[in-house]
Amino acid sequence: MPLDFTAIDFETANASPASACSVGLVKVRGGRVVDTASWFIRPPVGYDDFSEWNVRIHGIMAADVADALLWREQLHDLQSFAENDVLVAHNAGFDMGVIAAACSASFVPTPSYDYLCSVQVARRTYALESYRLPVAAMAAGFEDFPHHDALADARACAAIIVHAADRHGAGDILELAEISGAKLKRLGAPREAAVA
Repeated sequence: MPLDFTAIDFETANASPASACSVGLVKVRGGRVVDTASWFIRPPVGYDDFSEWNVRIHGIMAADVADALLWREQLHDLQSFAENDVLVAHNAGFDMGVIAAACSASFVPTPSYDYLCSVQVARRTYALESYRLPVAAMAAGFEDFPHHDALADARACAAIIVHAADRHGAGDILELAEISGAKLKRLGAPREAAVA
């Protein structure tokens, strides 16, 4: 099987994982980036306050998302892009938590995806002082990107996975997870329930 996956990254308006305000998506086929997408998201009411701290990190303000569609109006676009891919994110627990919390706050079902954390893969691939995204991406040869831009971060995450797979001799994402000892986890319904 080829190395196919979708890398994903979210920025949030505040400390709540339900406050997604931007997403970046990178589709990888056979170890190569074949498509990208990114857009602003208007967080659900009650989760739409933009904290000074978060704005300082990513530079996105309430005015930037004022005309954006709500999470529930964009979820289909995210699913259409990702298809049935394994999702990959750096510190994936955060990004999968955003999907689950934004769906809950928007009263829509959480989609089901297998996912892999590139931090776990990086820890088992490189000997680094830090496994923050810019440092791990540099180890993978992906440098000088605007960190906290959702699309740039998703590209960096994809680069880590592609480089790690090559370094471990892994032919696909499942083999990379197995060789590196990084656990493939599940968002949403268990696989059996999702198939039924």
